[in-house]
Amino acid sequence: MSTISDAITKDHREIEQYYNEVINNPNDHDHQTRYGNQFVWELARHSVGEELVVYPAMEKYLGQKGKDMAESDRKEHAVVKQKLKVFQNMKATDPDYINKLQDLWGPLSEHIKEEEEQDLPALEQQLQAIEGESESMAKSFGRTKAFVPSRSHPSAGEHPPFETAMGMLAAPIDHLADLFRKFLDKTVSPNPSTK
Repeated sequence: MSTISDAITKDHREIEQYYNEVINNPNDHDHQTRYGNQFVWELARHSVGEELVVYPAMEKYLGQKGKDMAESDRKEHAVVKQKLKVFQNMKATDPDYINKLQDLWGPLSEHIKEEEEQDLPALEQQLQAIEGESESMAKSFGRTKAFVPSRSHPSAGEHPPFETAMGMLAAPIDHLADLFRKFLDKTVSPNPSTK
């Protein structure tokens, strides 16, 4: 069974892979479109999943330190979501496409590093005392990602219940629009219930 740290880290590696596919294929706009859409899809869902499952757990299990960590992470997410909103509305043929993705990757890669080196180890240390809690959180994180928006909506906020309510309104529209976007080897969006 996967821990919450394993689930988050797995997502981070996938997001990084999609980023690299876009950056390393500058002359293949179809490839960039597919991987760019996959990048947006995964990052948007991952971010909301963290905000609804991981950050409340940090606040619950790590006390004031966890509250401070979660609030810092939410602020970092707000910056990334704003940049993602700009990128997700671009086409691979736009002259600034790669530059905007690199602009987004800077703060995102710092956030990922901080989560993996500081936040998640601190959380896992506390979760060790509660048998099965980390694994249960990983399952909840996966289920949550199946129902949240697949595009960035910075105006939804980063705090439940507002984000939850806004997400439930935006998710069906995002999922419907995904049917008309290109993804990797498919012409329709990945099925979020299988991720």
